[in-house]
Amino acid sequence: MAAGRKPDTARRIDALRQGGLLVVLGSGESGVGAAVLGQKKGFEVFVSDKGAIAEKYKDVLIQTGIDWEEGGHSEGRILGADLCVKSPGIPDGVPIVRQLVEEGIPVISEIEFASWYCGATLIAITGSNGKTTTAMLTYHLLREGGLDVGLAGNIGDSFAGMVARETHAYYVLEVSSFQLDGILGFGPHIAVITNITPDHLDRYGYKMENYIRSKLRITENQGPEDFLLFDRDDPVLSGEMVQGRFAAQLLPLTLEEDPSATGWMEQNELRIQLNNEKSPLKMSTDSLALEGRHNIKNTMAAATVARLVGIRKESIRESVANFQGAPHRLEKVLKIHHVQYINDSKATNVNATFYALDSMSAPTVWIVGGVDKGNDYKPLMPLVREKVKAIICLGTDNSRIVDAFGNAVDLLVETYAMSEAVKVAYKIAERGDTVLLSPACASFDLFKNYEDRGNQFKEAVKAL
Repeated sequence: MAAGRKPDTARRIDALRQGGLLVVLGSGESGVGAAVLGQKKGFEVFVSDKGAIAEKYKDVLIQTGIDWEEGGHSEGRILGADLCVKSPGIPDGVPIVRQLVEEGIPVISEIEFASWYCGATLIAITGSNGKTTTAMLTYHLLREGGLDVGLAGNIGDSFAGMVARETHAYYVLEVSSFQLDGILGFGPHIAVITNITPDHLDRYGYKMENYIRSKLRITENQGPEDFLLFDRDDPVLSGEMVQGRFAAQLLPLTLEEDPSATGWMEQNELRIQLNNEKSPLKMSTDSLALEGRHNIKNTMAAATVARLVGIRKESIRESVANFQGAPHRLEKVLKIHHVQYINDSKATNVNATFYALDSMSAPTVWIVGGVDKGNDYKPLMPLVREKVKAIICLGTDNSRIVDAFGNAVDLLVETYAMSEAVKVAYKIAERGDTVLLSPACASFDLFKNYEDRGNQFKEAVKAL
């Protein structure tokens, strides 16, 4: 049982675990993972997807004998469920979900369901930006340090799918706000919140307080023996933490020189010291594999987790130095005619693009655009004026970007395909420049997802 879980919640979960009809809404990685785990734990499982089920997931359902439908929902059967696991991409307000709730049928997320059948130590990482890199680096540090650890959640394999197939002593989970919206008793031993900045506000009624509340659910089932790592420099998080309403032990991280924090900076040296340690872990920023100030924070968080689970300081230093970063996150693709091409397709919001532009040291040709999620581009203006020599818009509707930056740069070009955007960038960029794909927007207007967008960028660069 999660340490901070209320007794009535524990009893409710125990009752729901007994079996019956499990309906899984959505047939992506998390949905199919939950279905496979549910079948293994004795549930009658029915998967329903309003759209088409991808062939690779359909094959899994057929091979395991799990019942499924696509292209619509059979309401009668769905509303006969004892429990529903909803894929994170499905909003709470869609009709079938509202009907389930009205009928009193519990609707939970896949990470909640998986946690019922997992006795491992859970390390969960969330945040508007940096959570993928931090999760990957944490996993790397723990694995290199000799621990039996799995990496799952909003990255790669679903948590439920991994629990169904494998047993590990530790799990590092990247979790999104959408996944946290559907928890009952999910409570990690170590929780990390990298930052909270405006993102996905369309899912939260365009109210920042709703989004903040969702992110903070990562700690609601933690107890006094658990840990919550947070960025003290983040104004939202620092404001929330001073209210003192969290049961977990709070471990603040900062880029300031402040030894009272758990992680801090002294000149160009990163330092981490837990309460029971006589001396801090010290690492020069020159030794870090990841570049940029934001990645100092990500490294600080991952290294703090590693120290909490007993990884040796020397192992952490070695592992941090040899880490390979996440695909589509400031990923160096190629250098062509002394121009560096960088893929930051995972930057789907303004704050992520802020970090990317802030880390640029050369004149930058910036490829930006996609599905605007109510973005406020004002925070980017000083960096655009300082670092960006040209803007290439990439999207079906570039009007808000044109309005925001049309007068900030000498050259702004609108494009409607990745190959076109990269060719234009090639013509504009000069020796010593950087071409940066950092869209600040979702990808669903021209691409399947941010991975598809990043892969198309890399292919277009290689084709130059």
